[in-house]
Amino acid sequence: MRKTAIVLAGLAVAASACGNAPTTTPTQPAGTAAATSGGAKPLQGQKIEVAAKWTSDEEKSFRQVLKAFSDKTGAEVTYASTGEDTGAYLGPRIKGGSPPDIAILPQPGLVQQYADEKALKPLTPEVISQIDTNYTPYWKELGSADGQVYGVMVKAAHKSLVWYRTATFEEAGVQPPTNWDELVKAAQTIADSGTAPFSFCGASGWTLTDLFENVYLSSAGPENYDKLSKHEIPWTDPSVATALEKMAQIMTKKEFVLDGNSGALQTQFPDCVTKVYDQKKAAMIIEADFVATPVAQSGEKVGEGAKTFPFPKVGETSPVVLGGDIAVALKDTPGAMALLEFLGSKEGGEIWAKLPGYLSPNKNVSPDNYPDELTKQLGQTIVSAGDAVRYDMSDLAPSAFGATDGKGEWKVLQDFLRDPTDVKGAQTKLEEEAKKAWK
Repeated sequence: MRKTAIVLAGLAVAASACGNAPTTTPTQPAGTAAATSGGAKPLQGQKIEVAAKWTSDEEKSFRQVLKAFSDKTGAEVTYASTGEDTGAYLGPRIKGGSPPDIAILPQPGLVQQYADEKALKPLTPEVISQIDTNYTPYWKELGSADGQVYGVMVKAAHKSLVWYRTATFEEAGVQPPTNWDELVKAAQTIADSGTAPFSFCGASGWTLTDLFENVYLSSAGPENYDKLSKHEIPWTDPSVATALEKMAQIMTKKEFVLDGNSGALQTQFPDCVTKVYDQKKAAMIIEADFVATPVAQSGEKVGEGAKTFPFPKVGETSPVVLGGDIAVALKDTPGAMALLEFLGSKEGGEIWAKLPGYLSPNKNVSPDNYPDELTKQLGQTIVSAGDAVRYDMSDLAPSAFGATDGKGEWKVLQDFLRDPTDVKGAQTKLEEEAKKAWK
């Protein structure tokens, strides 16, 4: 899905412009490095195919990580881009008996799906040892199905951010808020100064799920978040009402929403970003680190005219919601397992962290490895949050509920943006859709 596809790639836009690479091309052959260093490498002559959704700058960075692995082991690694619909790419290859050695999945739900189809290979003890050493138990669980570990969480997207246009804050005389009440107060001050506080991408329903998830995690706490993500408590629960009521505080005031609620429902991502930084019509966007891409394309500079602050606390918990990508093995080969071990290691994570467009869920990758201040701050936030970090709830749900345009949670939250006074009605519809999806 787009929301986890372009993490901070915009920070590299100005530095490099990659053309459209072929769908499948090899990394630099490792044989050259092996010959140069003298002596055979442990995987000399082995070929490994890796499939992931990344293109452009994300692909460029990942290829450098694969090259480091090739140089170290002698393996020849080939990369194939799946495009945005990973399932549509992998499905026919799995059924045809010719899957890639490794696939990198954008949703934990796909781990369970492919495990049910017997398409995944259990990880070796060496790979699991890297996971146990470098990740919290929560990340290990996300890569598991039915008690068996299949995946390594290799890349993260930080979704607990509010982006703002610094000139608007300065003109209104407001400071970045730290809690929800301060956010509402700052929004009123900005509105009184003549600028709409918020630009929403309501036509992209996933942006509304991101907003809900942050409010809910902060107000209801991690345990309830886990229960709701598994539909172990109903969407009619009072904790959901509390979160929707908080959202309504910024959705019901006409002066708070750029173009009004109906206009916001016609605005796709990243057009809502363009309206803030290019057209300068609003002050804030509540969305993930990958907002940096359209910010850079607008000509604004991240860290100067475009800054971020952590999603304000609504309750006791400072929310840290992440998206991410999980690497799994579709073939049980020494090369596939060695590459997964490398990607899950501190060494592999630190190589990747030095490149643009990357955040690591690996707790032993020091934020000092990141190339700029923003990613250092975000990396430190992930590490500091520890066990309180939670994965994007909509991506944990069955796709019919949490990941389908015009249906399920996306549609109900769009309807709620249209009429944010009907909290009970939204809860009833969410529960009806959840029951169908978890049936």
